[in-house]
Amino acid sequence: MGEPVIERELGRVDAAGTVAVKDGDGWRVVGQFPDVTAEEALGYFERKFADLEGQVRLLEQRIRGGASARDVAKAASHLHATVLEAPAVGDIPSLLSRLDALRGELGELEAKQQAASKAEVDEAIAERTRVVEAIEQLASGDLENVQWKQTMQQVDVLFADWQRLQKDGPRLSKGQADALWKRFRDARSTLETARRRFFADLDASHKDVRARKQALVEQAQALAPKGVDGIPAYRALLDQWKAAGRAGRKIDDALWAQFKEAGDVLFAAKAEQAAVDNEEYAENLAAKRALLQEATPILEITDRAKAREALLGVQRRWDEIGRVPREALREVEDRMRKIETHVRELDEQHWKASNPERKARSEGLAGQLEEAIEKLEAEIADTTDARRKAELEAELQTKRSWLEVVAAAG
Repeated sequence: MGEPVIERELGRVDAAGTVAVKDGDGWRVVGQFPDVTAEEALGYFERKFADLEGQVRLLEQRIRGGASARDVAKAASHLHATVLEAPAVGDIPSLLSRLDALRGELGELEAKQQAASKAEVDEAIAERTRVVEAIEQLASGDLENVQWKQTMQQVDVLFADWQRLQKDGPRLSKGQADALWKRFRDARSTLETARRRFFADLDASHKDVRARKQALVEQAQALAPKGVDGIPAYRALLDQWKAAGRAGRKIDDALWAQFKEAGDVLFAAKAEQAAVDNEEYAENLAAKRALLQEATPILEITDRAKAREALLGVQRRWDEIGRVPREALREVEDRMRKIETHVRELDEQHWKASNPERKARSEGLAGQLEEAIEKLEAEIADTTDARRKAELEAELQTKRSWLEVVAAAG
């Protein structure tokens, strides 16, 4: 290298444009930049140093920012080798010292990051395990009695949770991830298999029910010519319909519309018949209401024989009048029954009063009570003890009450 044209503390350049950097006690040539001024040549290699210093500073910032220690270590090692023989002018030893210090920090940082990473992995495993256990619980339930729509919605939510944890969570080891996924997949497969079996059985059941209900519809439609007389048979078919089960909502609704339409035909005929009957029996209704008005005084009769005789005449005329419109049947029947009940109660009262066996029992008990009362009255008259006298009077009062009851019953 020739005589320097420019020499500074860390770099110099000669007339040929050869640039050197201070290297211990000597100088190391870093390159040549001919056909430019010495200042420009030196400045070029100083800028190269500035670029290197910027790379070191960037690594320092990455460490403070929590970057991966392993990635920073790899970059620092590469940069250290570059700086050692760098074609640049500047404080190379200072950069190397900073890199050495940085690499020293990386060991501690990597240990912390590994610990944090392990904690994240443990938490990720725990979260995925909770998802797996949730779907396993669904799969281990009573799959014969499941609301499949709600259950499969839960499965979809759990699968979405699994995908989110897989996408956003830390990477698990292949063994851990595969083991958890196998459990999730097996549980979901169990549910899917049970669901398919359920709907296959349901379809088969629906086909059977559909066939039975179609037959019931045809039988109900065949009753139309019978009119009112077909109603009992239709009601029997309706009982069979209720016991047949479901054939799927749409099909069931369609079949029911046909079945009901067949019944409406019969009940329409019944309504027409009722209208005819009502017109025909209107006079009978008026006659029975008039007869009831005439029979009402029977309720005031207390003589059993007279009441019975009057009722028999009313009942004979009642039967002769005949039927009344259906909607008025309860009204007149209830009024007639009230009169009949009154006469029956008079009969019962008479029977109770004249029953020889009952009468004998009553007279016998009455005699015993009268005898007991006489004895109590005599004992009270002879007793001077006030306490004993009060007890006897209380017993006497009880016996007299019993005698009154017996006398009333006889």
